Amino acid sequence: MLYISAIEKRFGARTVLSAVSLRIEAGEYIAIVGESGVGKSTLLNIVAGLEPADAGKVFFRDVDLETLDDDGRTLLRRDNFGFVFQAFHVLPHLTVEQNVGLPLLLRAFAPQEIKKRSLDILAAVGLAGRENGMPRELSGGELQRVAIARALVGEPKLVLADEPTGNLDQENARQVLALLREQVKARGAAGILVTHSETAAAACDRRYRLTGSGLVLL
Repeated sequence: MLYISAIEKRFGARTVLSAVSLRIEAGEYIAIVGESGVGKSTLLNIVAGLEPADAGKVFFRDVDLETLDDDGRTLLRRDNFGFVFQAFHVLPHLTVEQNVGLPLLLRAFAPQEIKKRSLDILAAVGLAGRENGMPRELSGGELQRVAIARALVGEPKLVLADEPTGNLDQENARQVLALLREQVKARGAAGILVTHSETAAAACDRRYRLTGSGLVLL
């Protein structure tokens, strides 16, 4: 599904990523742990084609991202990737259903298909009956469930989660992490969770620590 080979990234004289290599298959859910500033988010941006590496390769389903132009990488992300962030990035002026269906709207799905998929995934994340609610009416844990639903509604092949529980209390964090793993697995996707929390990483299939010399299997 995803193969990363010897990725390096520098910002000026500072090397952020060095010799980062990883392989992940469909159905695997892995964690990358590390302290703030070690380059976890930068690595996800490179995997997603949002930021270029200074050296190394990223292959998604045998496609070398370096061979794609900006439009090609945008289409690849749109059609294959789902993103969950620490900040929920839920649009305040849209209903819950509209927020979840937005990725499908951008892909020109038929309105009835958007509605069906949105309601189905909202039920799967425990928000059945909340589709007409506004974001201001939801708790932090519910907002992150909306973000997970939006990430999964397009049936992505790869889900990238960047500190998805950083704004949640301990119990909501536990529930959201379990839900994210369950839904990624149920859909046969691959998932990468990046986090500073060993506790958050514990439920993943494999755990790696990001260091100055690459990824170390824990």
